[in-house]
Amino acid sequence: MKKRFNTTGSCNPALHYMVDTSKKLAQIEEYIEEGLYFTINRARQFGKTTTMKALFRNLSDRYVVISISFEIGDTIFDSVEGFCEGLDFKIANAAGMSTEQIDFWQNEHKSSSFEGLSYKISAFCKSQSKPVLLLIDEVDKSTDNQLFLNFLGLLRNKFLDRDMKGMNSTFHSVVLAGVYDVKNLKLKLRPDEERKYNSPWNIATDFDVDMTFHPDEIITMLNEYEEDYKTGMDKVFISNEIYKYTSGYPFLVSKICELIDKKLGKDWSENGVQEAVKIIENDDESTLINSLTKNIENDADLKKLLKAIMLEDFTIEFNANVPLIKKCKLYSILKAGANNKSVVHNIVFERVLYNYFITEEKLKRMMSDETKSVYIQNGRLNMPLVIERFQALMRNERRKADDNFLERQGRLLFLCFLKPIINGSGFYYVEPETRNGGRIDLVVSYAGEEFVIELKIWRGEKYEVEGKVQLAEYLNTRNLQEGFLVTFSFLKNKTVQEEPEWIEHDGKRIYEAII
Repeated sequence: MKKRFNTTGSCNPALHYMVDTSKKLAQIEEYIEEGLYFTINRARQFGKTTTMKALFRNLSDRYVVISISFEIGDTIFDSVEGFCEGLDFKIANAAGMSTEQIDFWQNEHKSSSFEGLSYKISAFCKSQSKPVLLLIDEVDKSTDNQLFLNFLGLLRNKFLDRDMKGMNSTFHSVVLAGVYDVKNLKLKLRPDEERKYNSPWNIATDFDVDMTFHPDEIITMLNEYEEDYKTGMDKVFISNEIYKYTSGYPFLVSKICELIDKKLGKDWSENGVQEAVKIIENDDESTLINSLTKNIENDADLKKLLKAIMLEDFTIEFNANVPLIKKCKLYSILKAGANNKSVVHNIVFERVLYNYFITEEKLKRMMSDETKSVYIQNGRLNMPLVIERFQALMRNERRKADDNFLERQGRLLFLCFLKPIINGSGFYYVEPETRNGGRIDLVVSYAGEEFVIELKIWRGEKYEVEGKVQLAEYLNTRNLQEGFLVTFSFLKNKTVQEEPEWIEHDGKRIYEAII
């Protein structure tokens, strides 16, 4: 039986096409070998559970590996006694004890308190011939429960005491997996103390392993697939295309592959990747996409930050010590771009967010009432006409709207204007290298034809010339002879070119419009 791409639950190498993550696992295993405690904290659907299961498989010959998780509604959270006895059972069960051994183990010394549980943990670890490794998955479901935080505090205390009591007096290493960094959580040191708080996980080391999939890793999954199906795909090109749109976000990588394989007729081409991206961004059933929009819908500050970065040309340093930036890193919404600028993590997310803002701001009112057919002639997109009509629309809107608003939101308005024209047949994305440099390069694909549009905010004559140079250089990288330059300027004393016009620059034809 052939394998399949998997986007639901954890991946199994016997059943699923998987990226070779051996280098990442080796890095994580070094943490474990050193006896460190840490949290694998990454965004949802980032491969955390798959990683935990791989660690279990890889390390079971060297360690007694105890792998547990806490489910929503778990009755062990009902009381201290229930928690301690329940965790005792989970550990015994995960260790592979028989029913009789578990009964003996639980009844020999009742662990109905944290003191009793601590004793049982030490007794268990000392009784084993190999170091004991504890893996706890899905910790986010438990971190708002005081009993679980008390348990982490117990682990912290045993960790701090192991130099005196011996390394085998507790778990050799503890690995938690979840979205949030548990080190940031606080608990009361004693129930009767109201003001003295400490982190139950402040002994944990920072987790600094890159969990994204890079092109040389994505290709390992495509190699395995190609051995089965022999599609003749250009694996190097496709792996780079997938990375271009996803920045290696594990779920998105697998989802694109799954869609191409199952829904797009195994179209392993540039077009196939683009079509898969369109399906993902419009999938209202996607847990990941819904989670992305839900996070910004429920957080006004987060929404304001993303608008500032994406639409208002703000340059914001990617400083994870700033709580809001830290939150964006946690959700994998933002990452560090060129010169450590904050940029949206990947093109898929960026397209989803642009679409969200278009709807959320109700900017569809600015769309032209003209039909799509006006702009499509003999199956080709008339981009000069699109820009000409957009310029006219913006000049009309200027009479009714605040100039500051139009300048800040101009690029979003252009996307709003463009989207219904190309919707269903076309495709667009923003080049990540130019998103935050006072300009963005918009690449539009329609009926096999590419259009590169540079959208700039007016910064003076010098920058205007630089814009033409940059556009010409970018056209060279894509082997195109024509490009489009749209400059947003609302200076009262500037003479504005009345109509868009074709100009020549460095051997390229550029259709320039000033708005």
